[in-house]
Amino acid sequence: MMDFFFKGPETGASEMPSLNDLFDASGPTYLTNVNWNCPHHRRSVMASLVQGVYVLERDRQWNRQGPDARAPAWWRFFHIDLHQVLVDAADGSVFGAVYAFRPPLHLLDPAAAAAAPHFVVAFRGTITKKGSAKRDLELDLQLVRNGLEGKSRFRAAMQAVHDTLAAAAGQHRRVWLAGHSLGSAIATLAGKTLARSAGGVLLPAFLFNAPFVSAPVERIGDLRVRQGVRIASSFVTAAVAAVLQQRGGGSAAGEAAFAALAAWVPDLFVNPADPISAEYVGYFDHRRKMEAIGAGAVGRLATRNSVKDLLLGIGKKGGGGGGGGCEPLHLFPSAVLTVNRGPSPDFKTAHGIHQWWRPDLPLECTAHYYT
Repeated sequence: MMDFFFKGPETGASEMPSLNDLFDASGPTYLTNVNWNCPHHRRSVMASLVQGVYVLERDRQWNRQGPDARAPAWWRFFHIDLHQVLVDAADGSVFGAVYAFRPPLHLLDPAAAAAAPHFVVAFRGTITKKGSAKRDLELDLQLVRNGLEGKSRFRAAMQAVHDTLAAAAGQHRRVWLAGHSLGSAIATLAGKTLARSAGGVLLPAFLFNAPFVSAPVERIGDLRVRQGVRIASSFVTAAVAAVLQQRGGGSAAGEAAFAALAAWVPDLFVNPADPISAEYVGYFDHRRKMEAIGAGAVGRLATRNSVKDLLLGIGKKGGGGGGGGCEPLHLFPSAVLTVNRGPSPDFKTAHGIHQWWRPDLPLECTAHYYT
């Protein structure tokens, strides 16, 4: 199950080096002048920086060094420097990177520069090649169990984010997070942790194909059946949450903990043909549907809980809906959801990072806020 769940074009590595690692062959070479006020440009650069982390790890595995290294082109093209490489102490694999924006003075447009990040902290997803597969798949399992927070990779990621915030000298909004698949989960956990911290540090985040751990309701072809399943599921989830909260208390605390994240509005990038992330489409649409049918209270209770996590006590201090901890990682109060409505011939394309810098994407973008 886990092997299928997290494989994709950027999560697997072939026996021979892939042309996908070459920026000149597959990167957004058309983006010669980045406008940081343009959502398409921001999305394309952030996806490229995540790809840079994948290629850093594959450079390590293939022992590509110096002029043979393929990773540097993925950030140098945008006048961005590699500030720090993040290495997993468990297996020595590269799982993330901290980038610094260093444009030449002749490229500095005051308006564009004001919208640009000073630093980007990016995380890759699973690579199923021998050099990192064991550790990555172990973390995939922990992701399903909402156990990433206690793992050394996340602790190293969080330390890097804190160090980067210190280097940004109080300009928190100039530190951006980015991730793909498993890396999106790490970026999500970092963003949520900071949003709940003292002072509520809200970092811009670009989450590509973020895993949504639930039954694949979005794959049901009939719209009415799909909506019916979601409505029934919301009432069941709300009922289970209500019963467990009556036993353990903490209902108000659970709602307050979820609502505390409402001011953090990450950018979620989803492909409906990707079973790993597609549920976000229905998750946010369904919230509006519940409000429309007069069941907003049920919808709000269901939107911050999952039956699995309520019953198993995963992600909740005290367990079973006691309300002392945080909601499951994949649930968001607010987000800007960008959906790729273009055709995807296979799972690899739908889940891959490469799709997100294409200039011709038929995108549907909707902002969702929790009230």
